[in-house]
Amino acid sequence: MIQRIQTLYLLIVAALSMATLFLPLATIQLDNLFYAIDASGMNTMTKPSELVYPAWGLMALSAAITILAFVAIFLYKKRMLQIRLCIYNTFLLIGFYGYFAYLLWKISGFSGVFQFGNVGFALSFPLICLIFNYLAIRNIGADETLVRALNRLRK
Repeated sequence: MIQRIQTLYLLIVAALSMATLFLPLATIQLDNLFYAIDASGMNTMTKPSELVYPAWGLMALSAAITILAFVAIFLYKKRMLQIRLCIYNTFLLIGFYGYFAYLLWKISGFSGVFQFGNVGFALSFPLICLIFNYLAIRNIGADETLVRALNRLRK
């Protein structure tokens, strides 16, 4: 299980998507007020932080990506199922960015125009996860072809 490089790739995917749950994704400015966007939604940056616009979908997607990566790690004997789970994980990662863009579009509908104050480095984590997910799919596929070739030689 841990001897394969795809296990390391999937662990990186799980760790980065878990970090996306807790780190701020971006800060924006609306009407001279600053708001922080994280996986739970848009919060005010004043001292008693208050949730202005909930976005639990980002949290659900990040949690699902983490769980799917961990499940794929432990299905090392079922390589085709492992590849399918990684492909589903890829669609979830793309959906994360799609939902984040939808969230920004909805927020801009509140007051018309907003300015990005700061884009957090955690917003790049799903992109990095996409790359490592692709590498894991490639290596799992290579293992599958190797096992099939060895089975063909045994017959």
